This record gives sequence, C-alpha cells and structure tokens, in this order.
Amino acid sequence: MIRTLVTVAAIVANAAIAFADFAAAPFVLANSSDVGVPRRWLPSLGALKLAGAAGLLVGMTGADPIGLAASVGLTAFFTGALVAHVRAAVFHNIAFPAAYLALAAATLVVNVTS
Repeated sequence: MIRTLVTVAAIVANAAIAFADFAAAPFVLANSSDVGVPRRWLPSLGALKLAGAAGLLVGMTGADPIGLAASVGLTAFFTGALVAHVRAAVFHNIAFPAAYLALAAATLVVNVTS
C-alpha cells in the first residue's frame, strides 16, 4: 500500500513539473534563471522528468526493474538539481528540489525493499 501511495505521488509530482517545464511556466523560468540553467534546456529536463514518471508507472504494472531504474534516475536527477541550487547559492527555493529529491528517494527505498 505504501509503495503505491509513494509511487503515485512521485508520478503525479514529476508529470506536473515536467509539463510546467514544457510550458515554460514563469516560476520555472525564474528558477532556472536563478540557478543558471539555460531556457533551451527546459524541454530536455522536462522530458527526463516525464520519462521518470512514465518509468515509475510502468514499474507499477509489474516491470519492477523499470520502476527501480526510474527511481534511481529521478533520485540522481534531483540530486543534481539540489547541487545546482547550492552551487548557485540559491537557497530561497531550495525546498522544492529537496522535496522532489525526498520523493524520488522514497520511491527508490520502496522499490528496493519490496
């Protein structure tokens, strides 16, 4: 049950932020500018997040290795996002990548332990 809840939350969160990247939402543009991420990277970053969400979804259908790979990928991705915030000394909104990292890490833990 907990695996399903954590995974569904991660799928929804990552799909939502991926679509915000694709739409070049104002908060995404401001954040990426703050941490020095070029706007032209946003579609690729959104695609990675959406691929992670899709992989988690596929993993829920019984393809456990794909779900595990997606959780590893999302954990690595958001570790990089956190590092980008620290390198740029942007701390006013660091809670967002930290929350996504926590969610990705939680999916990794539930995928490994179940």
